Amino acid sequence: MKSILSTAIVFALTLPVTAWAEGDPEAGQKAFNKCKSCHQIVSDTGETLSKGGRTGPNLWGIAGRQAGTVEDFRYGDDLVAAGEAGLVWDAETFAAYTADPRGFLREFLEDNKAKSKMAFRLKTGGEDVYAYLAQFGPAPAEAEAEAEASDNENASD
Repeated sequence: MKSILSTAIVFALTLPVTAWAEGDPEAGQKAFNKCKSCHQIVSDTGETLSKGGRTGPNLWGIAGRQAGTVEDFRYGDDLVAAGEAGLVWDAETFAAYTADPRGFLREFLEDNKAKSKMAFRLKTGGEDVYAYLAQFGPAPAEAEAEAEASDNENASD
């Protein structure tokens, strides 16, 4: 019995991030076509995985990332403030934000004057788009090492 439980635990720990994401990645890929006018997916190595616009930030590695932190992208002040206040993208927060960016930020920041630079609203399918995007990012071990490095960097500031 112990070996079955151990095997199940090891298997669960080796599943990719997408297995934990709510939503349907295939439906999300189709819905992402609406997002491509402003967003692209380009890996850390520069490989273009999904061509798109550059009005919005690159969505590589968005799953589990603090909001407003893509390097060299000029976010609105309120999205950066939300990230600094603890907003991390998961299926629920991503779907809520994409459904009503301004309303989400106003509620999250408890500031009725908060604004978002993202004007588009994805009325449905946010969880699916998140599940699709969750496939694109550093491997779990790399992501953990990057998070540790970032924590160490922040501690020394």
